[in-house]
Amino acid sequence: MASERQARLADRIRVLIAERLEKGLRDPRLGFVTITDVRVTGDLQHASVFYTVLGSEQERADTAEALRAATGLLRSEVGRQLSTRLTPTLEFILDGIPENAGHIEHLLREARERDEQVAGLAASATYAGDADPYVAPRDVDAED
Repeated sequence: MASERQARLADRIRVLIAERLEKGLRDPRLGFVTITDVRVTGDLQHASVFYTVLGSEQERADTAEALRAATGLLRSEVGRQLSTRLTPTLEFILDGIPENAGHIEHLLREARERDEQVAGLAASATYAGDADPYVAPRDVDAED
C-alpha cells in the first residue's frame, strides 16, 4: 500500500514541477528541461527529481544551477498543490538516459553488423564432412 502511495505522490510531483517549469522561471540559465522521473522515499520525506536538458554541456550545467536556485520555490509550489501533511524535500538529478541510449544504439549497430558478417560467412559455408553424417539404414534384402 505504501508503494502505491509513493507512486501516486511521485507522479503528482512530476506533473506539478513540469507544469511550473513550462510556465517558466525567471532564470535565464534555465534551458529546455524535461522531467523524466520522480522517486519518493518510503517515508514520503524526500523526492528525487530526474531531468534531462536539451543542449550542450554548458547548458546542462547552467540548468542544474538554475534548478538548485529554484528548489525552494518549486518545493513551496508543490507543497501548496499537494494534500499531504509534509512537503518532501526536492533533489534534482541530471538523468543519463540520452547518453545511455546513444551508447546502447551504438552497441546494437555493432551487433547488427557482426550478425550480417556471420550470415554472409554462413551463406558460403560448406560442410566439414559429409552432407549427411548419419549412416543410412542397411537394406535387409540386399544382404540375403
